[in-house]
Amino acid sequence: MTARYALYLAPAEDSALWQTGSAWLGRDARTHALLPQPQVEGISADRLQALTASARHYGLHATLKPPMRLADGVSADMLRDAARTLAAATSAFALPALVVDTLSGFIALRTMHSSAALQQLADNCVMQLDRFRRASDAAELAQRRGAGLSAKQEELLTRFGYPYVMDEWRFHITLTERVAGVERDLLLAWLTRHFATALAEPLRCEDVCLFVQDSAAHTFVLRERFALADR
Repeated sequence: MTARYALYLAPAEDSALWQTGSAWLGRDARTHALLPQPQVEGISADRLQALTASARHYGLHATLKPPMRLADGVSADMLRDAARTLAAATSAFALPALVVDTLSGFIALRTMHSSAALQQLADNCVMQLDRFRRASDAAELAQRRGAGLSAKQEELLTRFGYPYVMDEWRFHITLTERVAGVERDLLLAWLTRHFATALAEPLRCEDVCLFVQDSAAHTFVLRERFALADR
């Protein structure tokens, strides 16, 4: 598998949210360091590892442009230049407050209200960077369709290689795999307490982040931040 690239929104590395979230997942996506996960009463260490496996693989983030392989004739430097230009043309802005919530069965950090600036940034990343994306192959499309898509999601999958973008995009920072019942309720309550201090801090979107997965054997790593305009 060739490398995959994604544009994500990720908390500042010196923020309480980055440190708290990375510790929860058990990995710092910037340094590659594995971190000791907290103890959760009622959840074994092995179970916690399993519950956070996918989120740990991708790193603490909210997706803007989903992971993609580069099209023929496109280089990583070309993608970086375009992402840097996009960021420089976007003004930094305050993020809505976040809350621990569920989304499609997953537990995630979600915004308490919508943000036109946040939606526009995500839309711009999808549209302006799509020219660098290698078209999805039949197997990738079939995998996405296996989840059951609406007509609108099918249209987006065909156009952008991913069904949950543009009008179907929902800001979220994934914290767990799908959970249900007593385990979901336990984790919702525990994570609400765990993130309370970090989420009390005002949050701003001041950059977009290039995450890279060098091969199928590697996790995604925060490779570079591109600053938004401070105006």
